[in-house]
Amino acid sequence: MTTRTRFAPSPTGYLHVGGARTALFSWLHARKHGGAFILRIEDTDLERSTPESVNAILEGMTWLGLEYDEGPLYQTKRFDRYNEVIDELMKKGLAYRCDCSRERLDTLRRTAMARKEKPRYDGHCRDLDINPDTPHVIRFLNPDDGVVVVDDMVRGRVAFSNTELDDLIIRRTDGSPTYNLTVVVDDSDMNITDVIRGDDHLNNTPRQVNILKALNKEIPRYAHLPMILGDDGARLSKRHGAVSVMQYMEQGILPEALLNYLVRLGWSHGDQEVFSQEELIQLFDINDVNKSASSFNTEKLLWLNQHYIKEADPLHLAHLLSPHLGRMGIDPTDGPDLVEVVKAQQERAKTLVEMAEISEFIYQDFEEFDEKAAKKNLRPVAREPLETIKQALEELESWDEGSLHDCVEKVSASLDLKMGKVAQPLRVAIVGRAASPGIDVTLKLVGKEATLRRIDKALEYIAKREAQL
Repeated sequence: MTTRTRFAPSPTGYLHVGGARTALFSWLHARKHGGAFILRIEDTDLERSTPESVNAILEGMTWLGLEYDEGPLYQTKRFDRYNEVIDELMKKGLAYRCDCSRERLDTLRRTAMARKEKPRYDGHCRDLDINPDTPHVIRFLNPDDGVVVVDDMVRGRVAFSNTELDDLIIRRTDGSPTYNLTVVVDDSDMNITDVIRGDDHLNNTPRQVNILKALNKEIPRYAHLPMILGDDGARLSKRHGAVSVMQYMEQGILPEALLNYLVRLGWSHGDQEVFSQEELIQLFDINDVNKSASSFNTEKLLWLNQHYIKEADPLHLAHLLSPHLGRMGIDPTDGPDLVEVVKAQQERAKTLVEMAEISEFIYQDFEEFDEKAAKKNLRPVAREPLETIKQALEELESWDEGSLHDCVEKVSASLDLKMGKVAQPLRVAIVGRAASPGIDVTLKLVGKEATLRRIDKALEYIAKREAQL
């Protein structure tokens, strides 16, 4: 049988980190076995589901590169099918109408909790003939005895006694189907062979298995993934910082770095930390996923991101960097080739945001010199080297790295100074701080006109210092 997996988010918010990992594991499992990966939008919560959330999920999937073979399929377009299945269960005597009041159900719950028992419906309406014209719900007739055994691909064998389960509602008073019913119908109709999802759904599994058995449908294999914890050991949430996938994009994380990091939350292959997509498809095995929760480590993600930035194709990085420059009010076409900027900064940034920030000087004049860098490098003693290099650069006919390097070297020799005594004041003059790529690359990227203008600014700064002495 062809392997078929699905990712089935509810569109009540963004695509979060836990959901992205579930999608990734489902995608990898399908790809490894030559199967299909389906995207299903579980939008039956009409009050909380929004088109904006659907778009956020689709945007996140696209950014991560998790291409789906079928979908997106929407549950709200399948209500007729769900009602058809509910009617089938009613005809078979495997579901029934219930008109128990909220007050009665609350009393049942309070009584059970007072006895330290698990609250459950008592089957009061099972044998009653409820008028279909009065407000009612439809409940599934759960077996009274026996055990539901789930051979979970992550957690191993898990057994649930049917006496612990009650007759769950499968259609609400307003006529809308409930989660456990829609999931069962969809997984069956879509021929899903492997259900990979968070372990918060584990308790739903025996209920869904019982409905599948009642419908004489194939039971899929299940894999319930452990939760993701924050650095502090608590369940990952907004207070830990970014939890939305697109927030990581805005923070300058590469999609391939985030995917590589997510796959290591609960799965490993020896001590290997970095995986290509091809390696992941080849090596990933859902049976090797750890049973225990994983902790999200932001520093580890940044380390991985820096690795991917260093190793990435500069053209690919240039495409990803451009929007970050745009957010800073910089048009990358008003300057050197962005690919050349990326090549100069690739070794120097942990994120694309950082790369954009340390590249700002290439496109825009800075307001102030870094105080510490200026105090150390723009002293009166730097005036002569800067005046001399300015004159030499003005006369330079070819503005390429080789010519610029030779120019700085010749000025240093003519003044009988080490090259750093010329290059470092020059760097602070044109960058505004003490760190930048090599001086020849920096000069080339900034351009002749801006370089000469900024040297003048540095000389003015030195003149003011001299006047204060």
